[in-house]
Amino acid sequence: MDRRIYLLNGPNLNLLGQREPAIYGTATLKEIADRSAEKGRTLGYDIEFRQTNFEGELVESVHEARAQACGIIINPAGYTFTSVALLDALKMFDGPKIELHISNVHARESLYHKSLVSPVVTGIIIGFGAAGYELAIEAMARLVPAA
Repeated sequence: MDRRIYLLNGPNLNLLGQREPAIYGTATLKEIADRSAEKGRTLGYDIEFRQTNFEGELVESVHEARAQACGIIINPAGYTFTSVALLDALKMFDGPKIELHISNVHARESLYHKSLVSPVVTGIIIGFGAAGYELAIEAMARLVPAA
C-alpha cells in the first residue's frame, strides 16, 4: 500500500485525443497512462490508472484505495460538478488527494467553476494539459515520500 497511487479518471476521458482537442489536447488516455506509469516508476511508486464513465465504479475505486493506496489523484471530469457520492467517498480516504483537470476550468463556462470535491482534497492541478498528470504524481511524491 505504501507505494501505490490511485490515479482515477471520470467520464468521457476515454475519448481524449479525439474529444475537443483545442481544449483537451491530442494525447490519448493510453499515452497519459503510459507516461504516468513511467513517472511513478522513476519516483518509486506504482500507479493504479483507471478510467470509468460510471459514477458508482469511480466511487468503488475510491473505496478500494482506502486499503490499497497511499494517495489518490483524481480527474473526476463531469462528476466534479455533480457528484455528492464522489465527495462523500473522498472524505473517507485519509491520505492525500489531488484533484486534477486538463483544462483551466476557471477559464471556461461558469458551470465548470464550482467543484464539489475541491473542499476535501489536499491540492488541485488545473490547466497544464496532459502534463498535469505527471505534475500531480510529482506533487503526490512530495506529500507521501517513498520509503
